Amino acid sequence: MSLTRRLAAEGIGSLFLAATVVGSGVMAERLAGGNSAIALLANTLATVAVLAVLIALLGPVSRAHFNPAVSLVEALRGSLSWRDTVAYVLVQVLGCCLGAILAHAMFDLPWLQSSAHVRTGPGQWLGEAVAAFGLILVVLGHRRSQDAAWMVAAWIGAAYWFTASTSFANPAITIARSLSDTFAGIRPVDVPGFIIAQLGGALLALLAARLLFRTQRAPAVEGPTTASTVAAPGRLESRADHG
Repeated sequence: MSLTRRLAAEGIGSLFLAATVVGSGVMAERLAGGNSAIALLANTLATVAVLAVLIALLGPVSRAHFNPAVSLVEALRGSLSWRDTVAYVLVQVLGCCLGAILAHAMFDLPWLQSSAHVRTGPGQWLGEAVAAFGLILVVLGHRRSQDAAWMVAAWIGAAYWFTASTSFANPAITIARSLSDTFAGIRPVDVPGFIIAQLGGALLALLAARLLFRTQRAPAVEGPTTASTVAAPGRLESRADHG
């Protein structure tokens, strides 16, 4: 699969993922009448649905990472070149930022914003590490390629509710959400703490996966792909091929 096609898939997937997270937050907040629990539930359901669809749709093209933490783990495992990893990360961040802008445009909000939503502290940082750890563990440990979409989506949906941070688990999404002063936002000053926690959780998950699952070197992503992995996907080399 050519790098251009894979980057296009990563960009489109990242854009729609961020547009869904931000846009569903705006819609949910407007319709919930101040009920934060209902707003979070609606935001969760929309995110879970779009994750499952995007993973199943674009996994065979790019492995549907949509997440710099996933791409970094794949590079460390030798299944993605460092050159391609840099390109993936840049496209993921750009796609997510454009997705936030798209959501603003659809709801007639100012396109460029800076969030004032405070998200900081040890509890939230721990929540992000846990969310990213579980996400990468699912990505690396699922046994059947067709399970990637529902397992990744299910983990993120659950982590929305059991982590104090509501499970961003994605540096690109975190950056994009700092550009949205809406329900899904995060203050720019709080972004570094979240990203450090996410990457720390991802690296711990890589170590845990090496202990828990039989692994061998994954085929390079440049080759053809036959299944999917996503939003955080990757996979254990001993599993069915995914992108």
